[in-house]
Amino acid sequence: MRTNPFAHRGPHEDAPVPLAPGPEFDLIRRFVAGQAQGERADVRVGAGDDCAVVAGDGIALSTDMSVEDVHFRRDWLAPEEIGWRAAAAALSDLAAVAARPVGILVSLAAPPDDAGDYAARVMAGCREAAEACGGVLLGGDLARSPGPLVLDVTVVGEAPRPVLRSGARAGEELWVTGDLGGAAACVQALLAGTTPDPAARERFARPQPRVREAQWLLAHGIPTAMVDLSDGLVGDAAHLSAASGVAILLVPELIPVHPAARERSRAKSLRRALGGGEDYELCFSAPVGAVLAWSDAFERTFGVRLSCVGRVGGGDGVWFVDAEGHRRPTGVEAWQHFGGGAP
Repeated sequence: MRTNPFAHRGPHEDAPVPLAPGPEFDLIRRFVAGQAQGERADVRVGAGDDCAVVAGDGIALSTDMSVEDVHFRRDWLAPEEIGWRAAAAALSDLAAVAARPVGILVSLAAPPDDAGDYAARVMAGCREAAEACGGVLLGGDLARSPGPLVLDVTVVGEAPRPVLRSGARAGEELWVTGDLGGAAACVQALLAGTTPDPAARERFARPQPRVREAQWLLAHGIPTAMVDLSDGLVGDAAHLSAASGVAILLVPELIPVHPAARERSRAKSLRRALGGGEDYELCFSAPVGAVLAWSDAFERTFGVRLSCVGRVGGGDGVWFVDAEGHRRPTGVEAWQHFGGGAP
């Protein structure tokens, strides 16, 4: 599914992508069937050539890999959900810098038995996630795998004024969008062989990258630093801490725990919210009072609440803080592929 710099397709042309005959290319044609080519000013060359060509002011790029039995299991998700999750994880990186999505490129390595309807359904999920965020499928690659199924999604966006991790300053507030821990609650239920709460399963199977929310926050001059919550609040806030040279001080009582993640033990609920990961909400710093003036308008616009979860302080690391300002360790580790942490 390779995409060429100097070919141009008509503004509303939706003819099949011009590839040579063969089963591999027939499958690629299925991946992009029905997607109009060339009708966006920011996509000069789309799927069907050796390269996609995009236009923009400050091109933002990121990539995210999804591996069977590491990031997903077939008995947990439909093929479309596997594709959606893989694309959403990458699109969330664009949200983290408040970039406007242009499109995605998907490299898919599939076992031979999947080289048909299953692969087409996975790619349909990828496309649906991209289009839900205002992007398109720009191209990618297709290869045979002896197993497992692997998706590598590269996102392309436009970020003339990117919000980075390095802008937080001591004295600012720390905020998050939405509720945390829903995806972790779903995974724990699935691992236990029980039926997950429907709302928790939705958070796991079809996470919503906060792309438009991030652009809204930027348009209102609110965030000074921002990160998306893919590895849990503690782990991702640590990136803000390291990049900005500050301490992140969390107030446990303020953490917005997803209803499905709540247990009788507040400690267990907090662990899910702080370390479970895959919430794909936003965490950002802002000057004191800057968010309150806009929080009601934000919730009316997106149906998503904003919660102040702490503040930025001097020093480094991520800590719990009490009303007297005393710091203590969170006791939560973020998930790492080659380290500790668990939902």
